[in-house]
Amino acid sequence: MHYETDNSRVTSRTGNTLFERIHAALPQTQCTRCGYPDCAAYARALVADNAAINQCPPGGAEGVQRLAAITGLPALSLNPANGSEGPRMLAVIDEAWCIGCTLCIKACPTDAILGSHKMMHTVIDAYCTGCELCVPVCPVDCISLKNVTGTRTGWRAWSRQQADAARRRYEFHSHQHPVDAMENTKISDKKADSQRSKIPAKPETTTNAAGLRHAVIEAALTRAREQREKKT
Repeated sequence: MHYETDNSRVTSRTGNTLFERIHAALPQTQCTRCGYPDCAAYARALVADNAAINQCPPGGAEGVQRLAAITGLPALSLNPANGSEGPRMLAVIDEAWCIGCTLCIKACPTDAILGSHKMMHTVIDAYCTGCELCVPVCPVDCISLKNVTGTRTGWRAWSRQQADAARRRYEFHSHQHPVDAMENTKISDKKADSQRSKIPAKPETTTNAAGLRHAVIEAALTRAREQREKKT
């Protein structure tokens, strides 16, 4: 294997940059559990910012091994701060409780939710990556997560073909809806405000507002995972 000296543009003999090979090795669920906005951002951080290779729960232990093989870094156990490896989850909307607010549609990175304003929403199973991003934005908590791969976890529960399809759908979504990320931030801020009494008060600064939003989202995801564990 031959590499260029510039680490940001490390290439193999196949001509793929280090970023491209790392990005292709990620599951493309766009779940943000790695601590970055999407899989591409995590891949860039691995190349340029020395991010750890053990921050992707959907990829699990095998994902860490794949990244270790690409980067030459030692394989590590998955960082529990980012979550745990698990089966592929599918978002399910309780249509009887859905109010048609469209917030989950905007939050979905792969456009896997179909519906319109004040109309019932539903999930297109084949397009759902199980990212869980739709769960915290639902104002009536009508979205649950269903285990669809049984005991298979990580890359055993998610194929390369599914990852490639999810990546294409996310890239299309990002191109078609470039302002969704900003809108989702505003939505999360509003939900954070409604939950403010549940979290210790902090001075009103931009940094603290972001931290509050993150805490609310994490709390919602924790509740969803606890419900999931009770069902398994």
